[in-house]
Amino acid sequence: MKFELWLAFIATYSVISLIPGPSVFMVTSQALTLGLKAAILCIVGDIVGGFFLIALSLFGVGAILAASAELFQIVKWAGVLYMAYLGYQQIKDAKHDTALEFSEKKRNIRSASIRVGFLVGILNPKAIIFYVAFLSQFLDSESEPLMQFVILAATSTIVVGVILTGYALLASKARAAFQSARARKGFGYTGGGFLLGGSLLMATTR
Repeated sequence: MKFELWLAFIATYSVISLIPGPSVFMVTSQALTLGLKAAILCIVGDIVGGFFLIALSLFGVGAILAASAELFQIVKWAGVLYMAYLGYQQIKDAKHDTALEFSEKKRNIRSASIRVGFLVGILNPKAIIFYVAFLSQFLDSESEPLMQFVILAATSTIVVGVILTGYALLASKARAAFQSARARKGFGYTGGGFLLGGSLLMATTR
């Protein structure tokens, strides 16, 4: 792979990744309500999900999803409903929990952050199609395709990890400035709102 082509991929993919999507909404929600550690664990789960999607795309699942409107919609709406459910649960917890209960539930939810990040990542059918369609635009026809695909996939993982961590740091700094019970509840509502917004975004895009 040519070095300049790789640099062009990094620049292009960084711009795309900066645009808020389901993973950004999820990580921001985790950072606001549960803190930076939970957000980082969520990012790890999202990255693991990304590797899973890369494997699926290599086996041609992306092409199948692109060709089958019914299958695409099934996966898409599973992701929409899952994110909406998480948002609803988070708002409900913020509304009813006392400071002690909220702290206890926070510890329990934090242990599941990796799973949440993974599920949100893999329940986005557009991501599978993206790995098939977008990454292929940066492959050098004169070089071995599989190794190039691996390099681009690894690069995209690093880019996503860095950008999501940036979002998590910004959200966690905002959270750190307010530690009262009222503020925690407010962040719970805000985090739930981010998740509902992410589900709405998934629902309204193809």
